[in-house]
Amino acid sequence: MFRMLKHHLHPGIFLFFIWLCHLMERQKVQAGNCWLQQGKNGRCQVLYMPGMSREECCRSGRLGTSWTEEDVPNSTLFRWMIFNGGAPNCIPCKETCDNVDCGPGKRCKMNRRSKPRCVCAPDCSNVTWKGPVCGSDGKTYKDECALLKAKCKGHPDLDVQYQGKCKKTCRDVLCPGSSTCVVDQTNNAYCVTCNRICPEVTSPDQYLCGNDGIVYASACHLRRATCLLGRSIGVAYEGKCIKAKSCEDIQCSVGKKCLWDARMSRGRCSLCDETCPESRMDEAVCASDNTTYPSECAMKQAACSMGVLLEVKHSGSCNSITEDQEEDEEDEDSDYMAYVHLSSILDG
Repeated sequence: MFRMLKHHLHPGIFLFFIWLCHLMERQKVQAGNCWLQQGKNGRCQVLYMPGMSREECCRSGRLGTSWTEEDVPNSTLFRWMIFNGGAPNCIPCKETCDNVDCGPGKRCKMNRRSKPRCVCAPDCSNVTWKGPVCGSDGKTYKDECALLKAKCKGHPDLDVQYQGKCKKTCRDVLCPGSSTCVVDQTNNAYCVTCNRICPEVTSPDQYLCGNDGIVYASACHLRRATCLLGRSIGVAYEGKCIKAKSCEDIQCSVGKKCLWDARMSRGRCSLCDETCPESRMDEAVCASDNTTYPSECAMKQAACSMGVLLEVKHSGSCNSITEDQEEDEEDEDSDYMAYVHLSSILDG
């Protein structure tokens, strides 16, 4: 065939044809599949793009990118990914940590299988507080460096709330800057910034009845009152508060059920579809009905089944009140006086 073309084509065109055939053959050999990672089983996983040469695939320098040479149909790729745990004969783009950029807070390290891996290694040189810190997720970390590692591992919004262990009361909590300590409805102390200016209410549909029996013009007004009080108020139901004699007088929004607070003679709309995981020994709580429940979630389930409002008095069994818990109850009395004072201001 080449002899026939040589006699009929111009020599320059013939040489170009030979070069083009060589290039196509070379591309055919080099074209393969580019993958985003190599699994622990050694196979390529998460297909990035088919029909790619190794040079093109590995150009980004991204750690984890891998390449397979086989030019196979889509049906074979699908079978590899679904049934075989990835594609065989996987060739990683990076074999060492040379020239690997893992991004801020991470560094490249060779693992036990002699594979380069990016690991979290935040710069803790500027950390001055060496003790435990409370994170914005409500969890205690042994120090700020441990929190930065957790932030690197998939919690980008995680920050330090305050120094020391996470607390159940605002006592001894020193919030940074202009933020204020608030105890939420799960009895955890958080540092928040109070918004003291709320937009003008334009519709009565924005009214909310708080758990304290006070009408708030909007959710913003309720959050502001919560911030000033230092303890979560929460929403009883939407609309203005009514003088209800029972839960039959209160209409809850879809998905919520009215629970009756016998102590305050008020109703509260609550979510009642929560599924509780298996409880641990340290999750027991003593509820306002002086009954010990295996967890706060189990207490809420019991409240929903009985149609009555239950709240956590303290953690642990009802038969094991400690001195710290008694001190907390004294704090609750002072908080209640602050609440009475705030209520009179908001009413008047």
